[in-house]
Amino acid sequence: MVQRMSRMMLKTLRDDPADAETTSHKLMVRAGYVRRSSAGIWTWLPLGKKVLENVSRVVREEMDAIGGQEVLLPALLPKEPYEATGRWEEYGDLLFRLQDRKGADYLLGPTHEEIFTLVVKDQCTSYKDLPVILYQIQTKYRDEARPRSGVLRGREFQMKDSYSFDTDDEGLAEAYRLHREAYTRIFERLGLDYRIVSAVSGAMGGSASEEFLAPAAAGEDTFVDCPACDYAANTEAVTVPVPVVEPAEHPAVEELDTPDTPTIESLAEHLGVDRSATLKNLLVKVDGEIVAVGVPGDREVDLGKLGEHLAPATVELVTADDFTGRPDLVRGYVGPQGRAGTAFRYIADPRVAAGTSWVTGANTEGKHARNVVAGRDFEVDQYLDVVVVEPGDPCPRCGAGLEIGRAIEIGHIFQLGRKYADSFELDVLGREGKPVRVTMGSYGIGVSRAVAALAEQTADGQGLCWPREIAPADVHVVAAGKARQTEIALEVGEKLHSAGIRVLLDDRAGVSPGAKFTDAELIGVPTILVVGRRAAEGIVELKDRRTGEREELSVDEALARLTKA
Repeated sequence: MVQRMSRMMLKTLRDDPADAETTSHKLMVRAGYVRRSSAGIWTWLPLGKKVLENVSRVVREEMDAIGGQEVLLPALLPKEPYEATGRWEEYGDLLFRLQDRKGADYLLGPTHEEIFTLVVKDQCTSYKDLPVILYQIQTKYRDEARPRSGVLRGREFQMKDSYSFDTDDEGLAEAYRLHREAYTRIFERLGLDYRIVSAVSGAMGGSASEEFLAPAAAGEDTFVDCPACDYAANTEAVTVPVPVVEPAEHPAVEELDTPDTPTIESLAEHLGVDRSATLKNLLVKVDGEIVAVGVPGDREVDLGKLGEHLAPATVELVTADDFTGRPDLVRGYVGPQGRAGTAFRYIADPRVAAGTSWVTGANTEGKHARNVVAGRDFEVDQYLDVVVVEPGDPCPRCGAGLEIGRAIEIGHIFQLGRKYADSFELDVLGREGKPVRVTMGSYGIGVSRAVAALAEQTADGQGLCWPREIAPADVHVVAAGKARQTEIALEVGEKLHSAGIRVLLDDRAGVSPGAKFTDAELIGVPTILVVGRRAAEGIVELKDRRTGEREELSVDEALARLTKA
């Protein structure tokens, strides 16, 4: 039926919410799509629910097209499966934990690898039962410390998660390919501008991992794009090859008096050297163990990147208390020589390659050392790409300068392998009559986040501007005038509806034409049909919401145009 605004629970706002920072947050509230229930928790109002369901429909259609079977798992989950994989502890404060009246522990599901694995263990016993792809569109829960940006980062959100189960790695690779192709179709149908980038698996585990990112100023992810080749990656996944250092003779280590130089900046100024000649050693705790991270002095350590590399271990900065009782750790003057491998494990960026010479701390208050050579005076326990990527850094594929952008993560695909199958001994009887360990893939799409990403990418100065595939209606009919215009608008709306066109009709009495036009722009339906002053002559106006192009047509011409489209 025609959606009549006179009968719809829809209240638009003229002003932005006081706490809104992002475009999607401001406009989705102002246009009456969502309302805040509490921090990070949102109510989807009638128009918003239609958009959310349209995104879900596209996702379902493409998942079904690759043979996915939809299920619905509980959101309230027992503790034991997550204990078995270690994620009851690994998730830390992000997990919503609760107890029932008998004191049994439960959680609100942030993701469902464990439960899907158990479902397949229960249902599939033979290689003949595989391969299988299962998916659901579910409400997920994560106790974000600082929920913000409206539905972009909430504590409760809609997500499509799917899982593939195969008996061999070739099957897993095929399932991964199917999902990758399905995701490209989904995001193209939704009208999203997106990039597929290399990513790290983090706490999810597994090997191959790619993210689907929607470039947007409101994005919380940063990614690199190479203008000279097709390389793209999340900044946490950018790799730097270990540079080849030509063999050279270096002078012996020289200790220098450098009072009051606990920072790289003060040291470089004191010695008159570039910061890139110094070696910065950041102390962190990895599951409580002190670890030093060495990077060139002109670069910063990306703690998020370091945490992803070391997941599921917890990484945190040391505090002043960690130096108590540790005379071998001199705050502000730490160096790896004589300490790496004894006082701490030493992780270094690939730029700290064997044969490179540095100015670094001398492990004595007020002193630094010059000519400290990697591989001669200290050994690196592990090389990891841990610096903050900067514009112009060389592309790991072709060497051209990288460009950096911000984006919203809208999808992520993983080849999990056998991590979860091992935890639950997920085996099936193989072709040879022997047990075979199942291998898995995990594939997620942020359904509610995709709505916000579309709002961010398509909105303009007047309001939202939805792609037709997911808009709450195809045509927004505006009755601009007196009772006769409303009658004609209702007739036009019914004819459009009979032709299969989704119609939102503004028939509100007592609302000025100007206010209706403003709301039509704000709500963002792709086509606006105005039944105005020339309606009695049989003339209406069609407006393209995105381009702003207007055209006066007869009612019959307008109907023919819209039904043909």
